[in-house]
Amino acid sequence: MTDSTHVEQERFAMLHSRPMISERTILSFALILFACVLAEAGNWPNWRGPTGNGVAAGKGYPVKWSTTENVVWKVALPGAGSSTPAVWEDRIFLTCPDAGRNFVMCFDRCGNKLWQTPIGSEKAGKHKMGSGTNPSPTTDGKHVFVYFKSGDFAAVDYRGKVVWQKNLQKMYGNDTLWWDLGTSPVLTNECVVVACMHTGPSYVAAFEKESGELVWKHDRNLGAPVEAAQSYTTPVVVNERERQTIIVLGADHVTAHDAIDGNELWRVGGLNPGGDKYYRSIASPNLADGIFIAPYDRGGSVRGIRIGGSGDVTKSHVIWKQNVGADVATPIAVNGRVYVCSDKGNVTSLDIESGEKLATFAAKRNRGKYYASPVLADGAIYTTREDGAIFVVSQKDLTLINEIKMGELTAASPVFVDGRILIRTDQHLYCIGK
Repeated sequence: MTDSTHVEQERFAMLHSRPMISERTILSFALILFACVLAEAGNWPNWRGPTGNGVAAGKGYPVKWSTTENVVWKVALPGAGSSTPAVWEDRIFLTCPDAGRNFVMCFDRCGNKLWQTPIGSEKAGKHKMGSGTNPSPTTDGKHVFVYFKSGDFAAVDYRGKVVWQKNLQKMYGNDTLWWDLGTSPVLTNECVVVACMHTGPSYVAAFEKESGELVWKHDRNLGAPVEAAQSYTTPVVVNERERQTIIVLGADHVTAHDAIDGNELWRVGGLNPGGDKYYRSIASPNLADGIFIAPYDRGGSVRGIRIGGSGDVTKSHVIWKQNVGADVATPIAVNGRVYVCSDKGNVTSLDIESGEKLATFAAKRNRGKYYASPVLADGAIYTTREDGAIFVVSQKDLTLINEIKMGELTAASPVFVDGRILIRTDQHLYCIGK
């Protein structure tokens, strides 16, 4: 019997088994259900949000809370993980380890667990903040697509049934990353796409959403040395007029691929001109205003690259380079601005056309690092330190609004939907609201 069946039985028993139940109790219960319905509007279908650039829709998000204040609900998780939840209407999807297996879990918007489906055996993380569930789920409103460090890759429907499942490492070669696989699957109109970039044969591959059948696989072996060939980044899908393009950062290059057949359309090289052996890339790229934002060299720089063209466009399309960046956290890009959160928590805003520095927020000195990516919501930038400290910074002038201490290790990026914030720590999933 499923958890959701138990929930429905309990609701039925509450309403019908005791005829002396008061009207006030019935009304309170109805209001709880109504509150859940009200929360079923917005979506956060992937780890960087509805527009894929780290920007939330809507207004009214809290800027002040604690582990008790403004906590709508929290649920304990069976294992530590770093993936960000995905939200579609009344469903929250999360990947998590439990007793040596990978799981995709589903909660409703009131925090009730609806189901938990196993997807292969867990391959535990190496890094203290890593896990076997670093990649975040993504959904198209029909299926949720999940990928794990073990190579297990699957589509699950909204009832928790596995639609298809495969293991990319068994199919195309073992993972040779020195650390924990981090790239998340992304969606095109027809396919779910995964980029595997490590020392050895690397590739980008697209699979049909409904069947899981391979549509195309494009080798991506670019001659980067040793660890520089390894990338943990997530691709960006771009809608360019009548064509979709998949843009990938890693192995000292940016490459753009046709979403229909995977063929390379254009590339930018020169990200590692000195041939540094250890320029692996973790922070993912972003895109706004037709400019691709590429953080690189272990947080030492970020580039602005105008998308489009054909062939090698390194000389013509790299429009600026700025010596700020983040090794892990992905920048925000929106409305002519780029916001970069460094590994020490300093936030710098850049003009997206010129790369000019506009303002900087200097975080308090602390030994903790920032592994979660920042999110912009209703005029505030939220950054998360590994110890669970969350800093709310004004977008307008990069001044501190508030500091919140969750007190639990946190590497997952927060999710903002309908005025509420979902925060996944190593122990809990919190729902924060006014």
